Amino acid sequence: MYTITKQFTFSASHRLDQLPPDHKCYSLHGHNYVVEVVLQSAESNADGFVRDYGELEPLKGFIDEKLDHRHLNDVLPGVTSAENIARWLYDFARGLWPEVVAVRVSETPKTWAEYRPEVRP
Repeated sequence: MYTITKQFTFSASHRLDQLPPDHKCYSLHGHNYVVEVVLQSAESNADGFVRDYGELEPLKGFIDEKLDHRHLNDVLPGVTSAENIARWLYDFARGLWPEVVAVRVSETPKTWAEYRPEVRP
């Protein structure tokens, strides 16, 4: 199985309104997010790629337009957790490239959330 990963970044604010008011993430705050999209294929294409990295440019454009320097509560449906951001970006990316198997989102250098659909035999 061949796997490729590409990173993207954006900066945004949000608040997690569903948390108690004394939780630090309840208040307005921001992150410098890192997004990784993971693609897999059992075979490489004629060029020897799972997919040319340049073909992933539409995801960068989507992130830049919809998320970068935005208040995520105004953009995303539901809770703006890293987990839900990963799912939202997975759904977008998977709609473009069938090789997408996961999206990871980091809010800090030591934390990651990943959305990867359950694979059933």
